[in-house]
Amino acid sequence: MPEADPSRGWLRGTLELTVAAVLADADLHGYALVQRLAELGLGTVRGGALYPVLGRMEAAGLVEAEWVAGQGGPGRKTYRLTPEGRERLDEEIEHWRDFSAAVDRLVESVRRAKA
Repeated sequence: MPEADPSRGWLRGTLELTVAAVLADADLHGYALVQRLAELGLGTVRGGALYPVLGRMEAAGLVEAEWVAGQGGPGRKTYRLTPEGRERLDEEIEHWRDFSAAVDRLVESVRRAKA
């Protein structure tokens, strides 16, 4: 049995942060969000993971959704980061920096111990 990619769990754990960061740059619909995350090297996000996160973010007032008419096709729900969402993103970025620095220190100490 092939070994699971551990980075998939990392993405699930940081999906709200990464979605907010992408939406800070542009209002996007779900598929475009998935594409942008993949372009950034974060892997593939399935709708079953993305849409519940967007729903929770919308319920918390962090994003707003708007149906936009499609050009020759069905409409799409486009998501926009709210001012509260931008404020939360700034806070989460600071928490992320602290957390990732702690993990870096831990990993480096293990690497040095093996050397």
